[in-house]
Amino acid sequence: MPDVDLNGAHIHFTDTGGAGEVIVFSHGLLLNGTMFDEQVTHLRANYRCITFDHRGQGLSGVTRHGYDMDTLTADAAALIGHLDIAPCHFVGLSMGGFVGMRLAARKPELLKTLTLLDTSADPEPVENGPKYRMLNIVARWIGLWAVIGRVMPIMFGRTFLGDPTRVQEKRRWANAIGSNDRSGITRAVSGVIDRNGCSDLLGDIKMPVGIGVGDEDTATEPEKAERIHAAIEGSELVVFKGAGHSSSIETPALVNNLIDRTIRRAT
Repeated sequence: MPDVDLNGAHIHFTDTGGAGEVIVFSHGLLLNGTMFDEQVTHLRANYRCITFDHRGQGLSGVTRHGYDMDTLTADAAALIGHLDIAPCHFVGLSMGGFVGMRLAARKPELLKTLTLLDTSADPEPVENGPKYRMLNIVARWIGLWAVIGRVMPIMFGRTFLGDPTRVQEKRRWANAIGSNDRSGITRAVSGVIDRNGCSDLLGDIKMPVGIGVGDEDTATEPEKAERIHAAIEGSELVVFKGAGHSSSIETPALVNNLIDRTIRRAT
């Protein structure tokens, strides 16, 4: 699996190859590019699919600095440039959506379409700060295993967590969260908590945009997706029934349909 040094970070990515148009997938906090496995399986017959792990997460390198959203956006732009795949289709979930909105507004020449999943253009709500900072301290000094029970209901909705047929999936993603490097993940969490909002950029996004959010998402509630939809002219909003904050995992078919429709709007 390829790795490359870009923008001061060692970035891990996967690339299905092929001659089709390119889709780049940008994952959410605490997980990695594999959270788009179902989307890559669905799309790879017709598209070249690229996933990557943000610095400090998954298999990418841990850096001392650079976890702010502007630097993560520069990382994504550097990867697109390195692979010479512009303009590409971009799919971002949660933190990946923070990156996607900034890319689409500031470097529109890099993207053809943008699909935003379970994300927000707002800064992190002030009331979330103390809770998330305490979880971060526990994860850093005791271990990620100590916060899994608190984190899973933030990352996933009640339908997924309560489904007895999905026990293996729940175990897989709990293990994925727990396998992150302690230093890298706590720096990444701090970058999300302390981020600036980007609502002022939304009016500058002039490309097909699909917006999806789980109706059980408590981390970025549907109202936040509605505000993004209202600010981006011509965007489509879909609420995924039975999904929480990780809709690409929880309701993959609904997410696949939204990506399909968004890409078709560019043709």
